[in-house]
Amino acid sequence: MVDQRFWDAVNNRIRERVGSSFDGKPVSSVGGGCINNAERLLDRSGNTAYFVKHNRAELAAMFETEAAGLQAIADTGTIRAPLPICQGIVGGRAFLVLEWLELGGRGDWRAMGEQLAQLHQCRLSEHFGWDGDNFIGATVQTNAKADEWVDFFLSERLEAQRRLVEQRGGSLPRFDELRRALPDLLAGHQPEPSLVHGDLWSGNAAFTIQGDPVIFDPAVYFGDREVDLAMSQLFGGFDRSFYTAYRTTYPTAGGYERRRTLYNLYHVLNHYTLFGGFYLSQANGMIAELLR
Repeated sequence: MVDQRFWDAVNNRIRERVGSSFDGKPVSSVGGGCINNAERLLDRSGNTAYFVKHNRAELAAMFETEAAGLQAIADTGTIRAPLPICQGIVGGRAFLVLEWLELGGRGDWRAMGEQLAQLHQCRLSEHFGWDGDNFIGATVQTNAKADEWVDFFLSERLEAQRRLVEQRGGSLPRFDELRRALPDLLAGHQPEPSLVHGDLWSGNAAFTIQGDPVIFDPAVYFGDREVDLAMSQLFGGFDRSFYTAYRTTYPTAGGYERRRTLYNLYHVLNHYTLFGGFYLSQANGMIAELLR
C-alpha cells in the first residue's frame, strides 16, 4: 500500500518534469499488467491526468527500461506509444509516470498493421540486440549485440531461457537437437535489424477513443520483425485486416509459419519461467514440431 507521502512526491516529480502546477490524486486503479500496481492520477482541476505504475524499489530498472523502450518507439513517429514523463524511487517504491491515453475505441486494425510495418521499416541499427538488457514481463531479457540473427536468437533468446527453465527445475530433453538444427531452420533467412516491440500480444495493443492505434509495455530490441507478428498470433491473434495491411505495406518472406513457431518458443519458455505449469509441455511439443 502507498500513502499520501508517496503521491505528494510523485506530484513533485511531475511538476519538475512538465513545469506546471500539477496537483494530482489517484482516482481509480487501472490495469498495470500481471506485475505492477497502476492508478490514474488526476489533477484536482480535473483537466490533466497521468498513468502511474509502481512496485517495489528493487524493480526500478524495469520501469527505466520500459520508459526507454516507449521513447524509442515514439521517436520513430510511426505508431503511437504512451510517452514517459518521469520515473524514480520514493519511500521504497519505484514508479513510472506515463501520459494518460483514453483507450477503448474500436479502432482500425488495418491502420495498426500499416503503422507497425512502418515501425519495422525504420533502420536504426546495424546490429541485432539493444544497448542494454531490459525485461520481458518480470524476466531479465538479455540483449548482447550480434551481427547475425541466428547467433543473437540462439544466445540471447533460446539459450538464455533454457538456463532459466533449468533453474526452475524444468527439462528440455531435445534442446541440444534444436540448437544444432537452428542454422537449417533459419537457412536463407537474413532479416535486417528492425526495432521491434518485443512483447506484442492483444494485451499490449489497443486503440484510443479517437481510434488511434497504440502499443505499450514493450520489450524492445533490434531483431527480426517477424517476432512481433509471431507473438501477435500466440494468444488468439489480431483481426485479419491487421495482417493483410501489414503484408501489403511490408511483405514477409516465405517460411514464416515455421519461424513463427520458433520465435514463439521463446515466449512460451518465458511463460514457464514466470508461471510454471503446462507451458513446459507446450514448449517441448513446439521443439518436437520444429525438429520434424
